[in-house]
Amino acid sequence: MTMSQPVDSAVSAVRSYVEQHRAAFLDDLVEWLRIPSVSAQPDHAPDVRRSADWLAAKLRETGFPTAEVWETPGAPAVFADWPCDDPEAPTVLVYGHHDVQPAAREDGWDSEPFEPVVRDNRLYARGAADDKGQVFFHTLGVRAHLATTGRTAPAVHLKLLIEGEEESGSPHFRALVEERANRLAADAVIVSDTGMWAEDTPTVCTGMRGLAECEIRLHGPDQDLHSGSFGGAVPNPATAVARLVAALHDEHARVTVPGFYDGVVELTDQERALFAELPFDEEQWLRTAKSYATHGEAGHTTLERVWARPTAEVNGIGGGYQGPGSKTIIPSSAMVKLSFRLVAGQDPDDIEKIVRAWVEEQVPAGIRCEITFLAATRPCLTPLDHPALQSVVRAMGRAFDRPVRFTREGGSGPAADLQEVLGAPVLFLGISIPSDGWHAPNEKVELDLLLRGVETTAYLWGDLAEHWRHAP
Repeated sequence: MTMSQPVDSAVSAVRSYVEQHRAAFLDDLVEWLRIPSVSAQPDHAPDVRRSADWLAAKLRETGFPTAEVWETPGAPAVFADWPCDDPEAPTVLVYGHHDVQPAAREDGWDSEPFEPVVRDNRLYARGAADDKGQVFFHTLGVRAHLATTGRTAPAVHLKLLIEGEEESGSPHFRALVEERANRLAADAVIVSDTGMWAEDTPTVCTGMRGLAECEIRLHGPDQDLHSGSFGGAVPNPATAVARLVAALHDEHARVTVPGFYDGVVELTDQERALFAELPFDEEQWLRTAKSYATHGEAGHTTLERVWARPTAEVNGIGGGYQGPGSKTIIPSSAMVKLSFRLVAGQDPDDIEKIVRAWVEEQVPAGIRCEITFLAATRPCLTPLDHPALQSVVRAMGRAFDRPVRFTREGGSGPAADLQEVLGAPVLFLGISIPSDGWHAPNEKVELDLLLRGVETTAYLWGDLAEHWRHAP
């Protein structure tokens, strides 16, 4: 990777240590990747447990005095703890997951997904980027930190929580965090289950959107009716669903549910300017989306829409006859599935209340309504000037030898549960790039970037200890 400035002695020492231990590090990672820890498939439950046991043993070998497998009603998680010898040092919790998506050769892989191979300085295997590779770089990173600083313990109180059900929707994660909150207590959370913009554009994610989902079922007559005998004289639930969906947005693509935007944390001018600095090719983005035009809330760019604005989307709609030919009926019921991506300042519980009230107002007389909300995910956002975030930026900048830019994630994840339960800011540290193919055939990780992740963590713990003490 091209250097843009002279390398200081500390960087040189870390890089030398990482290079000396590169082969053993990759051998260990390959061994872990061979374990098919697919949490979504019951047949692989023993493999998920074997993965947890393997990681706990490797963390103890790394030097963590405590490394435990934590049971859940589903797949096990792994917890590790390495206290600092300075009781006043900040406490940092690293989050990741050791389960992976299903994968089989016949899905389109060029090699067996659980037989890792290196081609063109890229490591191909299921979990190479999502998320075993990004979890595992913390092991060599903390060793490099100790070796190059002469310390016997990290400069921070370092904890790891590596989940075993993230790829299955984290059904037991929040309960685990609540149950073990005292053991997990931290001043900051580092999430290493994310990525960056591009190989030559290192970025730090500063937030993720939350998610609220519901299914709305409208019931009219107790059975399907002949449209000639009853049409125009009784309410049609399919028409009511169509009107409901049409009323969800105004002509500017803004959500019309009263109170939906209350409390939304708006983008600052600085954040908008930083988003605009990214080398975003909208035409290429459209090709990736296999779409033909952008669309969304007026007054915002595409990146702002998917990263920092709340949305309401129709995920599915149906009702009445769906078969070939015609069947002239008034259907007895119809349904629509909606999802709401939420941003900082929005509470999923409040969104549920106002959506329920809005739907009730839209439904005409003679139509009965059932609304079912699923478990929600809260949004999380770390301010650009937060001291812990600045430590991540400095550490990554040293590792990559270039300026670090900022992004957000349009999706949602369990990070918000950690933020809410532990009351700690969430920071994102990932080195994966879009071409790594998460969840796809031929998932891979760029080895140069993986080692830059190792470097980043080697610098990070000392920077946090020096510049940030129990930040609010």
